Amino acid sequence: MDFRVMSSWDSPILHTLQQMMDMAAADDKSSNAPSSAYVRDAKAMATTPADVKEYPNSYVFIIDMPGLKSGEIKVQVEGDNVLVISGERKREEEKDKEEAKYARMERRMGKLMRKFVLPENANTDAISAVCQDGVLTVTVQKLPPPEPKKPKTIEVKIA
Repeated sequence: MDFRVMSSWDSPILHTLQQMMDMAAADDKSSNAPSSAYVRDAKAMATTPADVKEYPNSYVFIIDMPGLKSGEIKVQVEGDNVLVISGERKREEEKDKEEAKYARMERRMGKLMRKFVLPENANTDAISAVCQDGVLTVTVQKLPPPEPKKPKTIEVKIA
């Protein structure tokens, strides 16, 4: 037999309200958690090595993009001054799945990405990218320095 003591705390209305409060608390926790896309991009940015060089007339970004062809790499400018370099390396489909199996898998697969905030003197209209032997070189030309303003001469009139 099932004997339940029904008190004012066990009423169905209070039980339903408690469930609604629990769901709201769970929703609050999940909304504060980062999205899976954010986590994937953060991991990609943390694991993609890059070097940045500054020359008198340009900035050069050198990024390792192993196993990617030039068509699989994206170089974009977001907003006015954020250089985004991305690509994704996928595992090759095997023809003879029955005959071979991996004894060890160490090569990195997945998304590669880096974002760089460009300085004010970067010319986002003059960007070139070359990929050779798994190394991507992106060159961003600098804008010429602004010409110094000449002092303006104001004629003094005699009153």
